[in-house]
Amino acid sequence: MKKLVFSILFVLQAVFVWSQHSPALKGKVVDSKTQKPLRNVVATITSTNQSALTDATGVFSFDVATEGQQTLTVGSTGYTTQTYTLSIVKGQSLDLGVVFLEEDITSEQQLSLITITENDLGDDNSGSESTAGLLQASRDTYQQAAAFNWGQARFRIRGLDNEYGTTMINGIVMNKLFDGRPQWSNWGGLNDATRNQEFTMGSAPSDYTFGNILGTQEINTRASFYRPGTRVSFSGTNSNYSWRTMATYASGMNKDGWAFVVSGSRRWAKEGYFEGTDYSANSLFASIEKKFNDKHSINFTSIYAQNSRGKNSPNTQEVTDLMGTEYNSYWGWQNGKKRNSRDKNVDEPILMLSHYWKINERNTLNTNISYQSGGIGNSRLDYNGGNNPDPTYYKNLPSYYLNLHNIPADGSLPTHTPNYAQAEIARVDFINNSQINWERMYHANDINKRSIYALYEDRMEDVTWTANSILNSQLSDNITLNAGINFRSLKSENFQKMLDPLGDYGFMDTDLFYEGNGFTAGQSQSDLNNPNRVVNAGDRYGYNYIMRAIVADAFTQFKFTYNKFDFYLAQTFSQTRYQREGLYRNGLYADNSYGKSDKLEFNNYGFKGGLTYKITGKHMLSVNAAYMTKAPMLRNAFNNARLNNSIVSGLDDEKISSVDASYIIRAPKLKARLTGFYSKIEDATKVGFFYAEGLGAIEDGGNDSENDFVAEITKNIDKQNIGLELGLEYQLSKTIKVTGSASYGQYIYSNNPTVLLNIDSRQAAGLNPIVNFGDSYLKNYRQGGMPQQAYSLGIEYRDPKFWWIGANANYLDDSYVEVDPLIRTNNFFMQPGGSGVSYPEVTEDRARQLLSQEKFDSFMLVNLTGGKSWRIHGNTLGFFASVNNIFDVTYKTGGFEQARNANYRELNMDYASGTRSFGSKYFYGYGRTYFVNVYLTF
Repeated sequence: MKKLVFSILFVLQAVFVWSQHSPALKGKVVDSKTQKPLRNVVATITSTNQSALTDATGVFSFDVATEGQQTLTVGSTGYTTQTYTLSIVKGQSLDLGVVFLEEDITSEQQLSLITITENDLGDDNSGSESTAGLLQASRDTYQQAAAFNWGQARFRIRGLDNEYGTTMINGIVMNKLFDGRPQWSNWGGLNDATRNQEFTMGSAPSDYTFGNILGTQEINTRASFYRPGTRVSFSGTNSNYSWRTMATYASGMNKDGWAFVVSGSRRWAKEGYFEGTDYSANSLFASIEKKFNDKHSINFTSIYAQNSRGKNSPNTQEVTDLMGTEYNSYWGWQNGKKRNSRDKNVDEPILMLSHYWKINERNTLNTNISYQSGGIGNSRLDYNGGNNPDPTYYKNLPSYYLNLHNIPADGSLPTHTPNYAQAEIARVDFINNSQINWERMYHANDINKRSIYALYEDRMEDVTWTANSILNSQLSDNITLNAGINFRSLKSENFQKMLDPLGDYGFMDTDLFYEGNGFTAGQSQSDLNNPNRVVNAGDRYGYNYIMRAIVADAFTQFKFTYNKFDFYLAQTFSQTRYQREGLYRNGLYADNSYGKSDKLEFNNYGFKGGLTYKITGKHMLSVNAAYMTKAPMLRNAFNNARLNNSIVSGLDDEKISSVDASYIIRAPKLKARLTGFYSKIEDATKVGFFYAEGLGAIEDGGNDSENDFVAEITKNIDKQNIGLELGLEYQLSKTIKVTGSASYGQYIYSNNPTVLLNIDSRQAAGLNPIVNFGDSYLKNYRQGGMPQQAYSLGIEYRDPKFWWIGANANYLDDSYVEVDPLIRTNNFFMQPGGSGVSYPEVTEDRARQLLSQEKFDSFMLVNLTGGKSWRIHGNTLGFFASVNNIFDVTYKTGGFEQARNANYRELNMDYASGTRSFGSKYFYGYGRTYFVNVYLTF
């Protein structure tokens, strides 16, 4: 298979068509105000996969155009798309003459609101576009709703995590090899510089990659593609930051063949929407292109986007009831300032060099090399020998005393013995001391003459090299070839970094949990090669290892265009290799932590195809289908990569299948798409970490491993996503437009996966640390953390005098908490000691209640947007404003179960008072927020 794919790829690169003839359709695009020609405007015959870009003179042309009645759209970022109904006669050329594009003042919404929803930096958010092969200048109506209206509620298109989409810059894949997700903050704040984008929906074909089942987003930073001019803006908001300033300059291509673009921004806040969430981000961008002649051009792009933000805590219902939805337990006062213990810091500059070769009129080859380095750090408190400094630690809350039980030694049933007086004391004390006490930690370190409290960072420093070549060839009037080869190499250093030992004393690099209590000497050491090491600010400690990954892949794609049918076929092959190298000899895993692990290798393939039937030039039916295999993510390949080299047993490729069918209308007044979709993901693997109590079925040879910090490995996970999408817009008049979008889905776990735990204390006792808990009965539970129903209705008025106002109402429902697999295994019902005997109080009805999945309340969000622009001496001054969630609705955007109560008795007792100590933790959306932006272009 591997040899076949590469052979096809290289052989077909030699197949070129040299024929020359007059274009069947052409036109010239100019700015309606300045009358200047516009370059890189997208012209698309919507019933085909044919698209063309305007050249430096504003001219676009199609060598071949399907005869009959056709619909042509002409659009570019920042301009209102023009739609024309044409009659194409075979053998005759059609010249549209001059096409005037008007500035789209509503495009400011896209440039601004992308930043507003950026509060989920690095979290799930994704976007795509609609029909097969259509080159788009912007998202369609459904995509707009998903990104800007539903995105604030963590909506996922088709219920898919964004690791199943592909994000690219200049043909370079930006999805991380560690977890498969793009790190959006790598180019955050550079809205002007990244505005040239193309989207494909689902498995529809992209000219740049085979892609995945969520879709492809391609960001183009070629310097000559930017509209010449300068743009400066200043913004204020009450979301994740308070202020933003941004400036961009594009030169356009000069007579010597040079073009360059520079852009920069700063965003900052002393405190964002949630308490204690500081924010600081600085972004710089430069792109320089040299055009040597009509065939060869080289472009260099550099992106530097540094971001630091304070996180906000997920909270249980008890904590929220006491403190409110904006409460954040991660910060505390220090010297009169709020200091957050959980900062995320991102600093990963990107360098890209691209060569564009126009071989002839029908063949182009784009070759790219990319280098990215830098790191991501997530800080938190270490308390090695001290009490947990988290103010929401369960012993600090009233529920701890309300859920007290007496458990008789004779095995009889527990009795509920709440201490109401102590619970009231705890309530008052928590309200008065609800934040981290930094001074107390400094004082404790002084008393102990060593650092028992410290602030550290889980740090990942990566070096990624990427090289690829992408061929686009018009093999004949009806056949187009896209092909590419791609190589990526990652070296990722992962370690704990001491940020602040909170005083003048060093921090001992040992784990006091494994000192004494029957543990052997040395088991507490993080690195036996350097025992009893004292670390200070800037030192590495705790864990230290390197992950290496190499991925090579290739794809070919053929697109066929005919009068009534278009179809495409694509195939891909990839090889993935992983290896861990431990730099510390851990005291628990002395023989399996230092040095290199076994190598992991995965060979994967994929096929996809699609068909578009053109009922008329305005009405189409489209079907896409895909099947592929995918290597597990690097983060899920090892049982506990921080401490040892152990590979997940029986690790397998994911199997991914997808099909969708759409009915599409592209008329001058009405644009609509109705899509039904189905996807299946099989044999997925997930690794998570938490502290569990009551792991009853475990025998540990003497050490108490019923309560322990564990790595939870869930294997062979199957997910099934099925649903409908609708997006439509109707131009009621020249000034009024109505839009509607809907998504109805059912996203479930479709099997019972296997759960294993990696338990460190079993390793300390000389036992196998991996315990197989068997099947987790997850089948038909909903996938959590996203609405599975979403509906939007909007209206927009655009005045001829360049002001506009819009409103939309959004209803979201069917959002569920993310369930944990461990408490849905048979072990959940078993008493300690491995006897296999269940708890005597177990009943089927109560078990169903305890294990039922929590569904969040539905909610309605209403948003208002508007803007105005003025033309002053050839320059544009404008402003944009929005108010989201104008009725200040409180709603949950997601949450997860805590699996600390790992058996029936523990969990049942936690419900005794009606206020749980270890209830699910929730994330909340913003209340009423605003965004105001003033900009000037000249």
